[in-house]
Amino acid sequence: MSRFLLAASLTLGLMASAPTQAQTTNAATNAAPRTVRIGLGYIKNVQFTPFYVADRLGYFKAEGLNVEYQHGYVSELMPLLLQGKLDFVVGDPEDAVFTRTAGQPVKYIMAMYQRVPVTVFSLKSKNIRQASDLKGKTVGIPGTFGQSYFAFGALLASAGLKESDVKLASIGFTQLEAVRAGRVDAAVGFVNNEVVNLKAAGVPINTLDVTAAYPLVGAGMLTTEKTLESGLASKVVRATQRGMQFTINDPARAYQSGIKVFGSGGGSLAVLKASVPLMQSALTKTNGLGYNDPVAWRKAVAYLQSQGKVGKDVKAETFYSNAAINKAVR
Repeated sequence: MSRFLLAASLTLGLMASAPTQAQTTNAATNAAPRTVRIGLGYIKNVQFTPFYVADRLGYFKAEGLNVEYQHGYVSELMPLLLQGKLDFVVGDPEDAVFTRTAGQPVKYIMAMYQRVPVTVFSLKSKNIRQASDLKGKTVGIPGTFGQSYFAFGALLASAGLKESDVKLASIGFTQLEAVRAGRVDAAVGFVNNEVVNLKAAGVPINTLDVTAAYPLVGAGMLTTEKTLESGLASKVVRATQRGMQFTINDPARAYQSGIKVFGSGGGSLAVLKASVPLMQSALTKTNGLGYNDPVAWRKAVAYLQSQGKVGKDVKAETFYSNAAINKAVR
Protein backbone atom coordinates (compact mmCIF):
# COMPACT_ATOMS: atom_id res chain seq x y z
CA MET A 1 0.00 0.00 0.00
CA SER A 2 2.86 2.42 0.78
CA ARG A 3 3.89 4.56 -2.13
CA PHE A 4 7.45 4.86 -1.03
CA LEU A 5 9.79 2.40 0.69
CA LEU A 6 11.62 3.62 3.78
CA ALA A 7 15.32 4.08 3.01
CA ALA A 8 17.64 1.76 4.90
CA SER A 9 19.71 4.70 6.09
CA LEU A 10 16.95 6.21 8.25
CA THR A 11 17.96 6.47 11.91
CA LEU A 12 16.13 4.52 14.57
CA GLY A 13 14.86 7.77 16.03
CA LEU A 14 13.28 8.82 12.75
CA MET A 15 11.82 5.38 12.30
CA ALA A 16 10.31 5.50 15.76
CA SER A 17 8.73 8.89 15.20
CA ALA A 18 7.44 8.29 11.67
CA PRO A 19 3.89 6.89 11.30
CA THR A 20 3.76 3.35 10.02
CA GLN A 21 1.72 2.28 6.99
CA ALA A 22 -0.72 0.55 9.35
CA GLN A 23 -1.07 3.72 11.45
CA THR A 24 -1.65 5.80 8.32
CA THR A 25 -4.24 3.35 7.00
CA ASN A 26 -5.98 3.18 10.38
CA ALA A 27 -6.07 6.96 10.57
CA ALA A 28 -7.67 7.11 7.12
CA THR A 29 -10.15 4.39 8.08
CA ASN A 30 -11.11 6.00 11.42
CA ALA A 31 -11.57 9.47 9.97
CA ALA A 32 -14.94 10.38 8.52
CA PRO A 33 -14.79 8.99 4.95
CA ARG A 34 -14.94 11.38 2.05
CA THR A 35 -17.45 10.47 -0.64
CA VAL A 36 -15.94 10.25 -4.11
CA ARG A 37 -18.21 10.02 -7.16
CA ILE A 38 -17.08 8.14 -10.25
CA GLY A 39 -18.96 8.02 -13.54
CA LEU A 40 -18.68 4.66 -15.28
CA GLY A 41 -19.98 3.41 -18.65
CA TYR A 42 -23.60 3.39 -19.68
CA ILE A 43 -24.53 0.19 -17.80
CA LYS A 44 -23.12 -1.98 -15.02
CA ASN A 45 -20.76 -4.31 -16.84
CA VAL A 46 -17.98 -6.83 -16.38
CA GLN A 47 -15.48 -4.37 -17.89
CA PHE A 48 -15.71 -2.31 -14.68
CA THR A 49 -14.83 -5.27 -12.45
CA PRO A 50 -11.66 -3.62 -11.02
CA PHE A 51 -13.80 -0.75 -9.71
CA TYR A 52 -16.40 -3.04 -8.18
CA VAL A 53 -13.63 -5.14 -6.62
CA ALA A 54 -11.90 -2.06 -5.21
CA ASP A 55 -15.14 -1.08 -3.51
CA ARG A 56 -16.23 -4.51 -2.29
CA LEU A 57 -12.78 -5.46 -0.93
CA GLY A 58 -12.37 -2.19 0.94
CA TYR A 59 -9.59 -0.61 -1.11
CA PHE A 60 -11.37 2.74 -1.24
CA LYS A 61 -12.17 2.52 2.47
CA ALA A 62 -8.46 2.01 3.17
CA GLU A 63 -7.89 5.40 1.51
CA GLY A 64 -10.52 7.04 3.71
CA LEU A 65 -13.02 7.15 0.86
CA ASN A 66 -16.60 6.13 0.31
CA VAL A 67 -17.18 5.55 -3.40
CA GLU A 68 -20.39 6.10 -5.33
CA TYR A 69 -20.70 4.97 -8.97
CA GLN A 70 -22.96 6.58 -11.54
CA HIS A 71 -23.55 4.83 -14.84
CA GLY A 72 -24.35 6.68 -18.04
CA TYR A 73 -23.08 7.63 -21.47
CA VAL A 74 -19.84 9.62 -21.40
CA SER A 75 -21.63 12.46 -23.19
CA GLU A 76 -23.89 12.68 -20.13
CA LEU A 77 -21.16 12.17 -17.55
CA MET A 78 -18.59 14.68 -18.78
CA PRO A 79 -20.80 17.74 -18.12
CA LEU A 80 -21.35 16.44 -14.57
CA LEU A 81 -17.58 16.19 -14.12
CA LEU A 82 -17.12 19.77 -15.28
CA GLN A 83 -19.93 20.92 -12.97
CA GLY A 84 -18.30 19.22 -9.98
CA LYS A 85 -21.14 16.71 -9.59
CA LEU A 86 -18.74 13.87 -10.39
CA ASP A 87 -15.11 13.65 -9.34
CA PHE A 88 -13.93 11.21 -12.01
CA VAL A 89 -15.24 9.71 -15.24
CA VAL A 90 -14.13 6.57 -17.04
CA GLY A 91 -13.99 7.24 -20.76
CA ASP A 92 -11.79 7.14 -23.83
CA PRO A 93 -8.59 9.17 -24.15
CA GLU A 94 -10.29 11.04 -26.97
CA ASP A 95 -12.88 12.31 -24.49
CA ALA A 96 -10.07 14.09 -22.69
CA VAL A 97 -8.55 15.31 -25.95
CA PHE A 98 -11.69 16.93 -27.30
CA THR A 99 -12.93 18.26 -23.97
CA ARG A 100 -9.52 19.81 -23.39
CA THR A 101 -9.45 21.18 -26.93
CA ALA A 102 -12.79 22.85 -26.17
CA GLY A 103 -11.09 24.76 -23.37
CA GLN A 104 -12.00 22.65 -20.33
CA PRO A 105 -9.30 21.72 -17.74
CA VAL A 106 -9.61 17.93 -18.07
CA LYS A 107 -6.84 15.33 -17.99
CA TYR A 108 -6.72 11.60 -18.68
CA ILE A 109 -4.93 10.23 -15.61
CA MET A 110 -5.05 6.42 -15.67
CA ALA A 111 -5.18 3.89 -18.49
CA MET A 112 -7.39 0.91 -17.72
CA TYR A 113 -6.23 -0.65 -20.99
CA GLN A 114 -2.68 -0.27 -22.24
CA ARG A 115 -3.69 -0.51 -25.87
CA VAL A 116 -6.73 0.13 -28.01
CA PRO A 117 -9.08 -2.89 -27.71
CA VAL A 118 -10.74 -2.00 -31.01
CA THR A 119 -10.76 -4.45 -33.90
CA VAL A 120 -12.60 -4.91 -37.19
CA PHE A 121 -14.20 -8.35 -37.31
CA SER A 122 -16.02 -10.26 -40.00
CA LEU A 123 -17.18 -13.76 -40.87
CA LYS A 124 -14.43 -15.81 -42.49
CA SER A 125 -16.69 -16.29 -45.50
CA LYS A 126 -16.33 -12.55 -46.25
CA ASN A 127 -12.58 -13.09 -46.83
CA ILE A 128 -11.57 -9.77 -45.24
CA ARG A 129 -8.00 -10.47 -44.19
CA GLN A 130 -6.35 -7.05 -44.39
CA ALA A 131 -7.42 -3.44 -44.27
CA SER A 132 -7.33 -3.02 -48.06
CA ASP A 133 -10.03 -5.72 -48.34
CA LEU A 134 -12.50 -3.29 -46.75
CA LYS A 135 -12.73 -1.20 -49.90
CA GLY A 136 -16.33 -1.13 -51.12
CA LYS A 137 -17.55 -3.11 -48.10
CA THR A 138 -20.32 -2.16 -45.67
CA VAL A 139 -18.81 -1.69 -42.23
CA GLY A 140 -20.93 -1.36 -39.11
CA ILE A 141 -19.84 1.01 -36.36
CA PRO A 142 -21.54 2.27 -33.19
CA GLY A 143 -21.40 5.80 -34.58
CA THR A 144 -19.03 8.48 -35.85
CA PHE A 145 -17.62 9.17 -32.40
CA GLY A 146 -15.30 7.72 -29.82
CA GLN A 147 -12.17 5.64 -29.96
CA SER A 148 -13.59 2.98 -32.28
CA TYR A 149 -14.34 5.58 -34.95
CA PHE A 150 -10.89 7.20 -34.84
CA ALA A 151 -9.09 3.86 -34.66
CA PHE A 152 -11.03 2.66 -37.69
CA GLY A 153 -10.16 5.84 -39.57
CA ALA A 154 -6.48 5.33 -38.80
CA LEU A 155 -6.70 1.71 -40.01
CA LEU A 156 -8.20 2.86 -43.32
CA ALA A 157 -5.51 5.51 -43.71
CA SER A 158 -2.80 2.91 -43.11
CA ALA A 159 -4.10 1.06 -46.18
CA GLY A 160 -4.38 4.21 -48.28
CA LEU A 161 -8.17 4.26 -47.96
CA LYS A 162 -10.56 7.05 -47.05
CA GLU A 163 -13.87 6.81 -45.24
CA SER A 164 -15.60 7.33 -48.58
CA ASP A 165 -14.01 4.09 -49.84
CA VAL A 166 -16.30 2.07 -47.55
CA LYS A 167 -19.99 2.14 -46.78
CA LEU A 168 -20.12 3.15 -43.14
CA ALA A 169 -23.28 2.09 -41.29
CA SER A 170 -24.09 3.49 -37.84
CA ILE A 171 -25.62 0.48 -36.10
CA GLY A 172 -25.24 1.34 -32.42
CA PHE A 173 -23.97 -1.48 -30.24
CA THR A 174 -25.44 -4.28 -32.35
CA GLN A 175 -22.20 -5.21 -34.11
CA LEU A 176 -22.24 -8.89 -33.20
CA GLU A 177 -25.80 -9.46 -34.38
CA ALA A 178 -25.27 -7.37 -37.53
CA VAL A 179 -22.23 -9.41 -38.57
CA ARG A 180 -23.83 -12.78 -37.84
CA ALA A 181 -26.99 -11.84 -39.73
CA GLY A 182 -25.03 -10.53 -42.72
CA ARG A 183 -26.46 -7.02 -42.46
CA VAL A 184 -22.89 -5.70 -42.71
CA ASP A 185 -19.74 -7.19 -44.20
CA ALA A 186 -17.68 -6.28 -41.13
CA ALA A 187 -18.04 -4.31 -37.94
CA VAL A 188 -15.88 -2.27 -35.61
CA GLY A 189 -15.95 -3.92 -32.19
CA PHE A 190 -13.68 -5.06 -29.39
CA VAL A 191 -11.25 -7.94 -29.01
CA ASN A 192 -12.51 -8.48 -25.47
CA ASN A 193 -16.19 -8.47 -26.31
CA GLU A 194 -17.71 -9.41 -29.67
CA VAL A 195 -14.68 -11.43 -30.75
CA VAL A 196 -14.74 -13.44 -27.50
CA ASN A 197 -18.45 -14.13 -27.77
CA LEU A 198 -18.33 -15.18 -31.42
CA LYS A 199 -15.43 -17.54 -30.81
CA ALA A 200 -17.26 -19.02 -27.82
CA ALA A 201 -20.21 -19.67 -30.10
CA GLY A 202 -17.95 -21.44 -32.59
CA VAL A 203 -18.38 -18.83 -35.31
CA PRO A 204 -15.31 -18.62 -37.63
CA ILE A 205 -14.18 -14.99 -37.95
CA ASN A 206 -11.36 -12.81 -39.18
CA THR A 207 -10.10 -9.81 -37.23
CA LEU A 208 -8.00 -6.80 -38.21
CA ASP A 209 -5.59 -5.34 -35.66
CA VAL A 210 -5.73 -1.54 -35.41
CA THR A 211 -3.00 -1.00 -32.82
CA ALA A 212 -0.19 -0.42 -35.31
CA ALA A 213 -2.22 2.27 -37.05
CA TYR A 214 -3.57 3.82 -33.86
CA PRO A 215 -1.26 2.94 -30.93
CA LEU A 216 -3.10 4.73 -28.14
CA VAL A 217 -4.09 3.51 -24.69
CA GLY A 218 -7.70 2.41 -24.21
CA ALA A 219 -10.44 3.49 -21.84
CA GLY A 220 -9.35 4.99 -18.55
CA MET A 221 -9.97 7.57 -15.86
CA LEU A 222 -10.42 11.30 -16.43
CA THR A 223 -10.64 14.14 -13.95
CA THR A 224 -10.20 17.89 -13.70
CA GLU A 225 -6.85 19.55 -13.09
CA LYS A 226 -8.15 20.82 -9.75
CA THR A 227 -8.91 17.30 -8.53
CA LEU A 228 -5.61 15.98 -9.86
CA GLU A 229 -3.68 18.62 -7.94
CA SER A 230 -5.66 18.11 -4.73
CA GLY A 231 -4.20 14.69 -3.97
CA LEU A 232 -7.57 12.95 -4.16
CA ALA A 233 -6.66 11.49 -7.55
CA SER A 234 -3.68 9.61 -6.14
CA LYS A 235 -5.90 7.91 -3.53
CA VAL A 236 -8.59 6.97 -6.06
CA VAL A 237 -6.02 5.71 -8.55
CA ARG A 238 -4.25 3.65 -5.88
CA ALA A 239 -7.50 1.97 -4.82
CA THR A 240 -8.34 1.29 -8.46
CA GLN A 241 -4.85 -0.06 -9.13
CA ARG A 242 -5.37 -2.52 -6.27
CA GLY A 243 -8.67 -3.57 -7.86
CA MET A 244 -6.90 -4.05 -11.18
CA GLN A 245 -4.09 -6.05 -9.58
CA PHE A 246 -6.56 -8.34 -7.83
CA THR A 247 -8.40 -8.85 -11.12
CA ILE A 248 -5.15 -9.64 -12.94
CA ASN A 249 -4.03 -12.07 -10.25
CA ASP A 250 -7.33 -13.92 -9.93
CA PRO A 251 -9.92 -13.13 -12.64
CA ALA A 252 -12.29 -15.84 -11.43
CA ARG A 253 -12.51 -14.46 -7.89
CA ALA A 254 -12.73 -10.91 -9.21
CA TYR A 255 -15.59 -11.98 -11.46
CA GLN A 256 -17.45 -13.55 -8.55
CA SER A 257 -17.10 -10.29 -6.65
CA GLY A 258 -18.12 -8.14 -9.59
CA ILE A 259 -21.10 -10.21 -10.67
CA LYS A 260 -22.82 -9.25 -7.43
CA VAL A 261 -22.95 -5.76 -8.92
CA PHE A 262 -23.44 -6.25 -12.67
CA GLY A 263 -25.44 -9.48 -12.56
CA SER A 264 -25.43 -12.45 -14.91
CA GLY A 265 -26.36 -10.29 -17.88
CA GLY A 266 -23.41 -7.95 -17.47
CA GLY A 267 -20.78 -10.07 -19.20
CA SER A 268 -18.93 -13.34 -18.90
CA LEU A 269 -15.77 -14.51 -17.18
CA ALA A 270 -14.34 -15.13 -20.66
CA VAL A 271 -14.73 -11.44 -21.46
CA LEU A 272 -12.98 -10.49 -18.23
CA LYS A 273 -10.13 -12.92 -18.90
CA ALA A 274 -9.72 -11.42 -22.38
CA SER A 275 -9.53 -7.97 -20.79
CA VAL A 276 -6.76 -8.84 -18.33
CA PRO A 277 -3.92 -8.81 -20.93
CA LEU A 278 -5.03 -5.34 -22.02
CA MET A 279 -4.41 -4.02 -18.50
CA GLN A 280 -0.72 -4.89 -18.60
CA SER A 281 2.39 -3.99 -20.58
CA ALA A 282 6.13 -3.81 -20.17
CA LEU A 283 5.65 -0.20 -19.06
CA THR A 284 3.20 -1.07 -16.28
CA LYS A 285 5.72 -3.49 -14.78
CA THR A 286 8.16 -0.66 -14.16
CA ASN A 287 5.85 2.34 -13.84
CA GLY A 288 2.67 0.96 -12.29
CA LEU A 289 -0.72 -0.16 -13.53
CA GLY A 290 -2.56 2.56 -15.39
CA TYR A 291 0.60 4.22 -16.73
CA ASN A 292 0.25 6.35 -19.86
CA ASP A 293 2.70 5.55 -22.65
CA PRO A 294 4.05 8.93 -23.87
CA VAL A 295 5.12 7.47 -27.24
CA ALA A 296 1.68 6.01 -27.91
CA TRP A 297 0.04 9.31 -27.02
CA ARG A 298 2.31 11.27 -29.36
CA LYS A 299 1.64 8.95 -32.30
CA ALA A 300 -2.13 8.96 -31.81
CA VAL A 301 -2.31 12.72 -31.33
CA ALA A 302 -0.23 13.11 -34.51
CA TYR A 303 -2.90 11.15 -36.38
CA LEU A 304 -5.68 13.33 -34.93
CA GLN A 305 -3.69 16.39 -35.98
CA SER A 306 -3.35 15.00 -39.50
CA GLN A 307 -7.13 14.76 -39.62
CA GLY A 308 -7.59 18.33 -38.42
CA LYS A 309 -9.16 17.23 -35.12
CA VAL A 310 -6.43 18.78 -32.96
CA GLY A 311 -4.30 21.88 -33.51
CA LYS A 312 -0.89 21.30 -35.07
CA ASP A 313 0.93 23.10 -32.25
CA VAL A 314 -0.67 21.14 -29.39
CA LYS A 315 1.56 18.70 -27.50
CA ALA A 316 0.25 15.28 -26.51
CA GLU A 317 1.29 15.92 -22.89
CA THR A 318 -1.46 18.52 -22.71
CA PHE A 319 -4.07 15.79 -22.54
CA TYR A 320 -2.76 13.27 -20.02
CA SER A 321 -0.81 12.97 -16.80
CA ASN A 322 0.98 10.19 -14.92
CA ALA A 323 1.18 12.23 -11.72
CA ALA A 324 -1.39 10.11 -9.87
CA ILE A 325 0.07 6.73 -10.85
CA ASN A 326 1.54 4.77 -7.96
CA LYS A 327 4.46 2.61 -9.05
CA ALA A 328 3.90 -0.19 -6.54
CA VAL A 329 0.61 -1.39 -5.06
CA ARG A 330 -0.34 -4.64 -3.36
